[in-house]
Amino acid sequence: MASERSLSDSMDNAKKHYSSLFFLPSFRRSLASSALTCIVGVSLTAMPFFPAATSLLFGALLFAVTVLSDLVVSRILLRGDPIFVMRRTSAVSFYNWLLWLAFIALGAGLGLFFGSALWIKFTLLGFGAVLTLRFIVLFATSTSHKWKQIISILLQPLLYIFVFYGLWYSKLGVMPYVVLFVGLAPIISFAAVHIFLRSIDRLGQKIYGLPGMPLFRAFLLNWVTDANAPLESYLEEMGENSDIDVSLLKFESAKPQAAIIVPLVHPGPFKNIGSSLLPSLLKHRFEKEYGCPTCTPLGILGHELDLASQSQNHKIIDAILSSAKTKANLSEASPFIRETDGTAIASCQIFGDTAFLSFSLAPRTTEDLPQELGLMVTEEAKKYGLKHAVVVNAHNCLDEIVDTDEHIDELKHAALKCLKKVGSLPKKPFKLGAATILPKEFTEKQGMGTGGITAIVVEVDKQKTAYVVIDGNNMVPHLREKIINSLNTLGFDECEVCTTDTHAVSALVLGKRGYHPVGEAMDHDLLIKYTTEAANTAAQNLEPTKTECIQLVVPNVRVIGEERLDSMSTLVDKAIGKAKKIVAPIFGVEGLILVLLLLLF
Repeated sequence: MASERSLSDSMDNAKKHYSSLFFLPSFRRSLASSALTCIVGVSLTAMPFFPAATSLLFGALLFAVTVLSDLVVSRILLRGDPIFVMRRTSAVSFYNWLLWLAFIALGAGLGLFFGSALWIKFTLLGFGAVLTLRFIVLFATSTSHKWKQIISILLQPLLYIFVFYGLWYSKLGVMPYVVLFVGLAPIISFAAVHIFLRSIDRLGQKIYGLPGMPLFRAFLLNWVTDANAPLESYLEEMGENSDIDVSLLKFESAKPQAAIIVPLVHPGPFKNIGSSLLPSLLKHRFEKEYGCPTCTPLGILGHELDLASQSQNHKIIDAILSSAKTKANLSEASPFIRETDGTAIASCQIFGDTAFLSFSLAPRTTEDLPQELGLMVTEEAKKYGLKHAVVVNAHNCLDEIVDTDEHIDELKHAALKCLKKVGSLPKKPFKLGAATILPKEFTEKQGMGTGGITAIVVEVDKQKTAYVVIDGNNMVPHLREKIINSLNTLGFDECEVCTTDTHAVSALVLGKRGYHPVGEAMDHDLLIKYTTEAANTAAQNLEPTKTECIQLVVPNVRVIGEERLDSMSTLVDKAIGKAKKIVAPIFGVEGLILVLLLLLF
């Protein structure tokens, strides 16, 4: 569990870093900011040396060059590059101007006392700084051909210098040193950036065997454009084959009524990568095929079994759909039983020859649980004559204190007590109804996946139990209890609330975790309203039911193991740490060379 906690921390750090990437202003704001910087900021620095009208015209011309060069870069040179759409190209230009203006303004201030030559030299020094920034940004992020990147890097700054030179020439005449500096600065900047990026790239290769910069580019493409194929190609390459266990508990009368599907796959690592979307994909595909409400609660496992790509998702889904044709023949169920031990909660109900058992530590944090816990329950269930056990992690509370591993023994004891009690109870015919609600008000950014809220209601000998599964990644403390109390008030004797742990909601927002657990960014009253509505609709659909448990193994599924996933996640922090160490010496030397070059003139 300690290693799992370390992986979780690494994943959270990666999500925070990448969720803040390219948090850029809108196109209009970037355009307005560039206009203000050029027409006001740069013009003001020229006014001590040139007439006001000339300076303003100069600033306006620089802004026109900015817009036109952005259009050429975005629409022609980098056309088809998913990163450099007009909005981001314009934002990069604005940040270039902010950097350059600092040099220009400093030079203008010193030029008031020491002459305009100093203003010119500081402007040239800023030219070198802007080139360096553009080399870093485009080399690190663009997927276009290298020659297109280089032209895109040089085009705008060279056009700016051409405009600057025209202004300077009108007063000072020919300045050969400017031409010489403008010819040498791109070479010096290119060399410095190459050393910088190669150092980061070698870090990944040396420590983890991962290509640092291409991997970063693949991450960036996913965060900025949602493209998952580039990153998943690396996951496929670094992954390993594994056999995946799946439990399917189906209910039907004359037609399918409901299904609970628990693949032993972790729905991660984040966003639309790997198996993050599996809970909702599986739910929607099964519902389309069999026409019944379906839920996909989390199994007992951690990040050791994240799928490598979408093709692996569909491999599992196809296997489940083809195996689900078996008819349900068992018509009896036990009452719902709940037992506790310390802070641990185990809830169990027998359907036919299958124990359906869930774990929770609510209102304490309930995070990923070790697979050994599920295996223990399965073996214990067999002692009571049961053929199968479907074990789920309710994953229904998340606070600041994560100490799940300290309660494993309590969870085991609670499960043993629960199985012993439920195993001694008579089974009787039961009724079942199910319903799904997809709230339009709640989005993935707010913490709810596209699977929405599914309720399955079971009635055994006048006991009415509601199972609620929300497509989200955990819940805020005490929300589970609020939902259960609301359902109790409506006449449901027993209830449990689970989440799917979908990581499709992860890395979509800025913040500590990079995602919102269910209830953190939602109106609780509205959420409870939808939950009770789903349960009431399910209760209205109650009818005599038969059940069947189908357990299958999907062979040779490509997964990204815990060690590799941890390597990828920690590489982010390692790369940032490396960059901080080398940025000053590399670019400090570059700056010194540029300054010495200017001093020679």
